[in-house]
Amino acid sequence: MTEKGFYKLPSLPYGYGDLAPQISEEQLKIHHQKHHQAYVDGANSIYEKLDLARKEDQDIDVKAILKELSWNVGGHLLHSLFWENMAPNGKAAANLPAGEIAEAIKNEFGGFERFKKEFTKAAASVEGSGWAALTYCNSSHRPLIMQIEKHNCNVIPMFHLLLVCDVFEHAYYLDYKNARAKFIDAFWSLVNWKAVDERFKAMPR
Repeated sequence: MTEKGFYKLPSLPYGYGDLAPQISEEQLKIHHQKHHQAYVDGANSIYEKLDLARKEDQDIDVKAILKELSWNVGGHLLHSLFWENMAPNGKAAANLPAGEIAEAIKNEFGGFERFKKEFTKAAASVEGSGWAALTYCNSSHRPLIMQIEKHNCNVIPMFHLLLVCDVFEHAYYLDYKNARAKFIDAFWSLVNWKAVDERFKAMPR
């Protein structure tokens, strides 16, 4: 399905064992190959259902199918960014923001530690399964922390995603069991701030 579908599972920019010990090889492999792949397959499957229904003029439950599509496409896009905004051992930018994104964080939050505290609380308090994200609003010209419940709820349209942290249990259950806070703490040592800064600088403003 994924070979002929619109969406493809992206390759990781590092090896499965390269994020250890923060994320084990087994945990990363299952997260990428099983969970992310499922969103890719799910999105492609829905397009096939839509094409068939339109071709044969069949009735469809529009509300249900669009909700399912947003869930799977959202999961695919968020995971794709998640892989990109991490680096082995956090070597990129010495685990601290640098460049334009560092200045933007300093101007908005007063410093990195305050930003880290707020982002961590956002990640820890997402209801159920979801994400914490650093975004940017072109209207206010301010970076903003956003909680994303599931993959598709509480999303502010048109805000640019710069950095995301997956706090679905499937992101950490093998390594940290139900200790979400420990996983979030480990995540900070993996953030690829160089990639985040490049994403920030590439945004249309």
